[in-house]
Amino acid sequence: MSSLERRVAVDAARAAGQLLRAELWGPRRIAFKGTPTNLVTEMDARAEALITARLRESFPHDAILAEEGGATSGESGRRWIVDPLDGTTNYAHGLPIFAVSIGLEVAGRVALGVVHDPNMDELFVAERGAGAWLGGERLVVSATATLNESLLATGLPYNVRETPDNNLAEFSAFTVRAQGVRRIGSAVLYLAYVAAGRLDGYWELRLGSWDVAAGALLVEEAGGRVTDLEGGRLDLDAPRVVASNGRIHEEMLNVLKDVRAAR
Repeated sequence: MSSLERRVAVDAARAAGQLLRAELWGPRRIAFKGTPTNLVTEMDARAEALITARLRESFPHDAILAEEGGATSGESGRRWIVDPLDGTTNYAHGLPIFAVSIGLEVAGRVALGVVHDPNMDELFVAERGAGAWLGGERLVVSATATLNESLLATGLPYNVRETPDNNLAEFSAFTVRAQGVRRIGSAVLYLAYVAAGRLDGYWELRLGSWDVAAGALLVEEAGGRVTDLEGGRLDLDAPRVVASNGRIHEEMLNVLKDVRAAR
């Protein structure tokens, strides 16, 4: 990966994060994407427009997939995957837990991932084959050996009120098998925290490509493991994710298998 892609992605993520933080406590215009639990604010669109404009200016032949604007085509065979504001519900309530995520997919694999948390002023960067980093420190997943000792995270689907496949049974099962299960409302940060060793594992039943592209690479480059719910390869276009330090991965998969088989 050339320094140009990394520099443009880092600069765009930082700029979007600064914009979001500067407007966090201002009045919000909130809309709903189908359900009362799936929010979007005007700041999602503003941050996304900032990022995509910079990407198009520097890489006009690349495709872009962004959460709010959808997909645009490109001739290069490369695709930028953008989540301009992961943690929109938090943001809409003035809760400073959210992040910006930018990933670059090349030949079907994510090659570059950038995650910026403007509230903690933390910038996570991973390049395939070159490690994952937080500032100048190389990231390494935790050494936690068992599920019993682990701290996990998860999220619930936006249609949790309507669907029976809503992660509540899985949440209950992990709660009594781990030290704790956290919900902070940002898939991007969950993955970054697994990579940083702050969390030992994370699972979620349904996500968007933009939720996992950059973060999954962070975990892998920090020495962790990322799969689908059955232990197979993660499908970036329809992610159902289990991410861990690798040591507890099979235990997590077994819990999910047992819970979902009993449904």
